[in-house]
Amino acid sequence: MTEYMTMTADAPISRSTAIKLYDAAGFEGMRKAGRLAAEILDALVPHVAPGVTTGELDDIVRRMTLDGGGVPATLGYRGYTHSCCISLNNVICHGIPGDQKLKDGDILNIDVTPLVDGWHGDTSRMYIVGETSIKARRLIEVTYECLMLGIEEARPGNHIGDIGHAIQKHAEKHRYGVVRDFCGHGLGRVFHDSPEVVHVGRPGTGPELRPGMFFTIEPMINIGKPGVKMMEDGWTAVTRDRTLSAQFEHSIGITETGCEIFTKSLVGLDAPPY
Repeated sequence: MTEYMTMTADAPISRSTAIKLYDAAGFEGMRKAGRLAAEILDALVPHVAPGVTTGELDDIVRRMTLDGGGVPATLGYRGYTHSCCISLNNVICHGIPGDQKLKDGDILNIDVTPLVDGWHGDTSRMYIVGETSIKARRLIEVTYECLMLGIEEARPGNHIGDIGHAIQKHAEKHRYGVVRDFCGHGLGRVFHDSPEVVHVGRPGTGPELRPGMFFTIEPMINIGKPGVKMMEDGWTAVTRDRTLSAQFEHSIGITETGCEIFTKSLVGLDAPPY
């Protein structure tokens, strides 16, 4: 049986198996964090170009986060030493920024989480470097469609399984593989919290969605099979069959009538082309 916890001002700030239900103050905190996250991803658009290193993009993320009144939640998280994750081509998630230079035709996901006044704004988008292949563009398009179809199912009375089912059905219709090894998660004052939001599922299964729930939806879709291989650095996850992978992520809150997207771009840059 799923346990829910109503969050009050004196409630403990810790991960738990209970699903937290936040109040109006929580929604306002998430709006502020989500807005900064979206602004950072918007600002990166002109910098994603051939010759730019992933480390240089990470530097921009760190400066913008600090200038915006936040701190990068990933910096120091479980020993991670960067301000975002940047995943190129066949990297599924958690790619580590460094000296690698972007080249024409690359596709990449940039995942940021500014922590603002105690609230986490977790979001990611795909970017295209110059001109890329039709199959890469189509993968990106379908992955974004998967995200938005999952969000359409995020409303009171539905279940986590309804979200996963919508994503899985659309991806597999295009013969793509849906990654099972990583999932969305609850968040708010805790970076990774309950519930887990798996991107496959059966309608009507999993925890019921209730007003006040905050969580991410972040489908990772592979052109090939869904298999994952972890690299020796302990962070970077790549496709086992070396095919391209794409991901989009939004942080949302369940309202009385549907859901609110906290990390939506204010200038319409939610998906390429930008």
